[in-house]
Amino acid sequence: MTLNIEKEVDIPEKLDYRTIIREVVDAALEFEDCPYEVELNVILTSDEEIAMINRDYRDLFVPTDVLSFPMVDYTAPGDFSSLEGCHAEDYFNPESGELMLGDIIISMDKVVQQARKYGHSQERELGFLVAHSMLHLFGYDHMEPEETEVMEEKQRDILKLVGLNR
Repeated sequence: MTLNIEKEVDIPEKLDYRTIIREVVDAALEFEDCPYEVELNVILTSDEEIAMINRDYRDLFVPTDVLSFPMVDYTAPGDFSSLEGCHAEDYFNPESGELMLGDIIISMDKVVQQARKYGHSQERELGFLVAHSMLHLFGYDHMEPEETEVMEEKQRDILKLVGLNR
């Protein structure tokens, strides 16, 4: 796996963000039975920066906790079998052969604020945002109540795999 983590802001001193991100990404890949080695980019940024990205891509000039930019078009969420079709070369890095999952952008300001708000650790909040975003990169969404239930259950299961329960 190629996991590129770009840090644009200072991270709380005791937060082992690299380990948390890697463990949650690995757990999500295992949980969804991803049959490929993957390439993934994670950017840790500020509320100000994520608000500008949110404005540019979603026409919402407000900070959000996480943005996901999937590179794969699935026929069904988590269905990797569709990647073996006629446009498979669009999804794989020609140099490494890895599946290019996409990009995750996380506001570290929100990690700190939401951990405080929900009464859990920053580790748990960061892990939650990574798990949530990974599911988006696998094609899941939460626009309908049924989709929300599926995502919430999968998020809990992934976090449980790495010991980041509520």
